[in-house]
Amino acid sequence: MKPDDFQQNRLYGDLACLWPLVSPPDDYIEEGEVWVELIRSRLGPGRHSILELGTGGGNLLSQLTGEFDAEAVDLSEGMLEHSRKLNPGVTHHVADMRDVWLGRQYDAVCIHDAIGYLLNEDDIRKTFATAAAHLRPGGLFIGAPDWYKETFEDPTVESATNESGGIEVTYVSYSWDPDPGDNLFENLMTYFIREGGSLRIEHDRHVHGLFSLERWLSLMEEAGFTAEGHQCETNGEARSSCMLVGTKR
Repeated sequence: MKPDDFQQNRLYGDLACLWPLVSPPDDYIEEGEVWVELIRSRLGPGRHSILELGTGGGNLLSQLTGEFDAEAVDLSEGMLEHSRKLNPGVTHHVADMRDVWLGRQYDAVCIHDAIGYLLNEDDIRKTFATAAAHLRPGGLFIGAPDWYKETFEDPTVESATNESGGIEVTYVSYSWDPDPGDNLFENLMTYFIREGGSLRIEHDRHVHGLFSLERWLSLMEEAGFTAEGHQCETNGEARSSCMLVGTKR
């Protein structure tokens, strides 16, 4: 099977039911602590209002709602079904983070690794404009690309097995850069699904943007933020080791 034979973004469509077994919420506890600490360090005490764009299955959000009031946006209804179960007190919106308008402003706007699905600078500009429009003056923006041009490791291979309710899912993830001259990389996923003594195998393909940290920060400044890269502890791994942090001017 060639990469082009993989259907795209199935985890957010017909395979969304697999999400809790591919990425269990408990895997986000440590990362959630980093986000809470960062928000508190910039905004101070209090139950701040936050908007998460591209919330997906709501795993990171579930680590924040104990501290903050939240709303959430995502394109995938299947993923939001998971988030609603994890975050029952949160209002969820099916919408595109590039152009959604909810009619209010928040203390913080967060985009976890969904920011990696912005494939060109035009989409980044639109999303940063969305974030700025939803922030009060002095509000906080946080984004967390998995990789930057300067940190991407080709190939990156990951796998894990999780089981729940009589279903076992093993996934194998292969990330590579088929054309180092552009701003994209691919993540090819294979899911081995065991249930009732049978094995089913499904394939999935995700395309992500790959930009330098300097370019991300430049586009944030252009959108009206005072921007910086915030280094965070990730067990010594290059992936997700730097967050994008901006204050709305």
